[in-house]
Amino acid sequence: MEEIQSTYYGAYYEPLKELEQEVLGWLSELVDGLSDRQGERPVEHIRSRIKSADGMREKLARKDLPQDAETAVGAISDIIGFRLVTHFVGDVYELVKSMKADGRYFVVKEKDYIASPKPNGYRSYHVIIECPFPPAAKGTIRVEIQLRTIAMDCWASLEHEMRYKKNINNAALIEKELKRCAGEMASTDLSMQTLRDMIREPGKGGKS
Repeated sequence: MEEIQSTYYGAYYEPLKELEQEVLGWLSELVDGLSDRQGERPVEHIRSRIKSADGMREKLARKDLPQDAETAVGAISDIIGFRLVTHFVGDVYELVKSMKADGRYFVVKEKDYIASPKPNGYRSYHVIIECPFPPAAKGTIRVEIQLRTIAMDCWASLEHEMRYKKNINNAALIEKELKRCAGEMASTDLSMQTLRDMIREPGKGGKS
């Protein structure tokens, strides 16, 4: 896999790996800052990846673009992707607020699929940031950060498997049930957030 990635991205590959680690470090700092304010770590885990060569070629083909690395670096905003999985919905919004306030990277685009889910029930918060990247023609590159709760992440993993697996029996029924589960999980997420807020409300037995 590493060799295939290196061959496809060529001279861009090592700088992409360096940027991946740089942004991971930045995200960890933001999480640590929120941890200090809350008294507990709000993120279950952070993951990252450089888009696979096959995945990038497919995406470029869908956009009717040349399938070379130079085009990928200049035109695709999730060439590097990051995912933060939180315990509560409120932590997603607090982290997004921290990203925008920090100022190290410029937030160029946001999509709140938590407040406005996709038709299939998908929920997540997507943030596109612009980072310095001297190897690129314009000297910058865009990467994507997805933030979601544990429940949203569990749902998205199952939906992803459903979408890419072939010859699934009862596909229509499964899609319907997935959408129903998405609504139930979203309701549970909001209820858990409300309960946490009540517990932490001063004078109610929570943290003052």
